[in-house]
Amino acid sequence: MKLTKADSNRTPAHIDRALTLEIVRVTEHGAIAAAYWRGKGDEKAADEAAVEAMGGELAKVQINGRIVIGEGERDEVDSLYIGEEVGAGTGAEVDIAVDPLEGVTLCAKNQPDSICVLALAERGGLLNVARNVYMHKIAIGPGYPEGLVHIERSPTENVTALAEAKGVPLSEITACVLDRPRHAALIDELRACGVAVKLISDGDIAGVIHAAQTEDTGIDIYLGSGGAPEGVLAAAALRCTGGQMQGKLILDTPEKRDRAQRMGIADPNRIYEVTDLASGDVLFAATGVTDGNMLTGVKLRRDSVETSTIVMRSWSQTIRWVNARHAR
Repeated sequence: MKLTKADSNRTPAHIDRALTLEIVRVTEHGAIAAAYWRGKGDEKAADEAAVEAMGGELAKVQINGRIVIGEGERDEVDSLYIGEEVGAGTGAEVDIAVDPLEGVTLCAKNQPDSICVLALAERGGLLNVARNVYMHKIAIGPGYPEGLVHIERSPTENVTALAEAKGVPLSEITACVLDRPRHAALIDELRACGVAVKLISDGDIAGVIHAAQTEDTGIDIYLGSGGAPEGVLAAAALRCTGGQMQGKLILDTPEKRDRAQRMGIADPNRIYEVTDLASGDVLFAATGVTDGNMLTGVKLRRDSVETSTIVMRSWSQTIRWVNARHAR
């Protein structure tokens, strides 16, 4: 893949490429721990298992890490909280965003696309947002002119522009949208245009990534609102795969606006580009918990456990799939 000018002019020395395998081990352990809770209807237990496993593995990684997106605030959770120092205390100073179990409901119901996710960037490279904040999002894959779609244009304008750029009728465009009541008008408008809508019940990190992998998934665009932390993690993946994304925080209470200001967000109405959400040298890893379009879920064999992971780096635009067998 072609490097952007910003990436090609950037030295990669801030992050050792050997860390790609280290973060794979972290997401693998989180996914395996969560997999034992698939289909058992206990979202909390599945999430806690993933958190504990990831925390234990992160402690072994040779980094000076700081959690900027995690499970919550220090007084809310015991591990992987915002501001927690992680790693072995040696090596690069990095910021880390984690979602130990994206799609907790999907895991509890043993439905597709539950994943364990981690992004790592040089210090200051990931937007710091609170877990309870939502974000308006729009994302498309690589190969289109910059600014082809925009978060403040109507859905009709965006899908029309995308269809024209792709050279296909609107009936051949597929949009991915979270299946939520708040998206009813959005879904109606897309269908009125003749666009196919793929509704997902959870897991909008995977949803955004799918929109950037149209040839594999058949999804052309992601639209709608979802968690802001998930938006940052998705942006980290897009930094590695290419594609366009914009996000706008939904700071709809005084408490959220105050919290955002304390976290360094000066303009509550800012529209963030993908490089604003995840900048510098970025590593991203996701391991499948349940089977999905992107990854195979954990396979629990008699004597072994098999995992499927995608790991990516923004500077080199390298994408690797790691299929591993672990002894039980």
